[in-house]
Amino acid sequence: MKKIILTGDRPTGPLHIGHYVGSLKRRVELQNSGEFDEIYIMIADAQALTDNMKNPEKIRENIVEVALDYLACGLSPDKSVLFIQSQIPELCEMTFYYLNLVTVARLELNPTVKSEIQMRQFEKNIPAGFLTYPVSQAADITAFDATLVPVGEDQSPMIEQTREIAKRFNHIYGDTLVEPKILLPDRNACMRLPGLDGKAKMSKSLGNCIYLSDSSDDIKKKVMSMYTDPTHLRVEDEGHIEGNTVFTYLDAFCEDRYFEEFLPEYANLDELKAHYQRGGLGDVKIKKFLNNILQDILNPIRERRIELAKDIPSVYEILKKGSITAREKASQTLSRMRKAMGINYFY
Repeated sequence: MKKIILTGDRPTGPLHIGHYVGSLKRRVELQNSGEFDEIYIMIADAQALTDNMKNPEKIRENIVEVALDYLACGLSPDKSVLFIQSQIPELCEMTFYYLNLVTVARLELNPTVKSEIQMRQFEKNIPAGFLTYPVSQAADITAFDATLVPVGEDQSPMIEQTREIAKRFNHIYGDTLVEPKILLPDRNACMRLPGLDGKAKMSKSLGNCIYLSDSSDDIKKKVMSMYTDPTHLRVEDEGHIEGNTVFTYLDAFCEDRYFEEFLPEYANLDELKAHYQRGGLGDVKIKKFLNNILQDILNPIRERRIELAKDIPSVYEILKKGSITAREKASQTLSRMRKAMGINYFY
């Protein structure tokens, strides 16, 4: 069996460092590993319309923003297929068939859907497309025979539901679909990066993000305003690292090499944490350290992004070619499904 990756993002705004540390960085590493036969990276515009149907221009504008972030981070059209979800109509037909394999009650129990519904305050006015987007996501994954899906922890219930749908389809119609496995970030702190304000989730809608496209000054301002330990009022006070957003970010982004360059009085993060916990280390110092790390990571990405943005038609050409390739693959899977279901009447 081929080793195939499928993953992607909703184009509701430029991507942030939560996306980067949660999946983007890993995608680039996997792409460059040479271990995979095919890699598909999807811009999920159709899924984004499930709760933005009245504002399609927002989605249209952010297609290129997400594509620029992808390319700037190192995803390459020579190694990965970058495509737009809505340009693959086969996904809609697959979703329609899968809807018959899932109950409304099961969809309502999906933890990711439940939390997203609460965050958007839909209450009883839930768009049907939003409630059923785990089914659409199952089509996205199975259409490309994905064996591995690199995502953040919050997407675990979605992958589990995809596996359920694929398993049920195979049980009824015979062995047809690949049941994918999930690949989570390799650091616990990367599973779900909190927002700058200490809220549980970094979110574009909550405005608590550092974007990959942020200027150097914007990054510094945001880091220096980050939530830390509310009980750490004076430098000499003992500090807490649990629930301290700055240390959560350091867990996600810090490497020992940064100490030699930016904070040589410490050998590693454990020493820095120990000093903070016993008192005598101020929040400003650790925020400056974190700022230096993020600047080191994000400056090259931003510079590449600025260069890529000078030729937007070329970016769209990459997406167009990728969408053609992706559609060919999805069409093959759909043809296989129709045959298994016995609805390939004229072939």
